[in-house]
Parts: sequence; structure tokens; C-alpha cells
Amino acid sequence: MKVIKFILSLLFGLMFINAGLNKFFNYIPMEKPTPEQMKLFAAFGEIHWLMPLVGLVEVVGGLLFIFPKTRALGAIVILPVMVGIVVHVFTIDKSPMGMSIAGALFLINLWMIIDNKEKYKALVS
Repeated sequence: MKVIKFILSLLFGLMFINAGLNKFFNYIPMEKPTPEQMKLFAAFGEIHWLMPLVGLVEVVGGLLFIFPKTRALGAIVILPVMVGIVVHVFTIDKSPMGMSIAGALFLINLWMIIDNKEKYKALVS
């Protein structure tokens, strides 16, 4: 189980590091966005600091998620971005591939949060 957790955490972290770096360097080609997505991207473009901030959170959260000692912090740091991804994919994008990937990543994130619940008790008591 420890090996599976490490492999999933490594893949999860690398996916978020990759997505975060892409926000800075734009090296992954995008499919043609729908008109609804174009409106959303235009709104994000108006807030010039938003995408770099999300990219930074993805890179830092992904790095923290990879290492067992910092995984609990990484899971919490990446959670708001993960929720945004899931909401976007299930409401606007609605692609089966996107839904399956976002759903799997969200479940991995929840698993790591539940697995590290003892570390969070001091924060909520």
C-alpha cells in the first residue's frame, strides 16, 4: 500500500507541477475552446495576477504532495485548485476524459487528506 500511495502521489504531484509550469511557459497545445470557455478565459485575462498565482500554487502544491513529510500540507494547498478544476470540468467542459481525470485526481487528493487527518487535528481543535 505504501508503494501505491507513493506512486499515486508522485504522479499527482508531477501532473500539477506540469500544469503549473504550463501557465508560465505555455508549452502544452490547447484544443479550440468553446464560446463559453472563451468568455471564462477572457475574464481570467482581466485579472492579470490570477493565472500566475494558480500556476505557483500548482507547482508548490505538487512539490509538497510528492514528499511524504510534506504531503499533508500539499494536499491542503492544492485542494482549492482541485475543487476549481472539478467544478469547471463538470459544469463547463463536460468532456468524459476530463471528468475521469479530474475525478480520479480529486479522489487521490481526498484520500491523502483523510490519510493525514491526524496532522490536521491541531488546526481544528
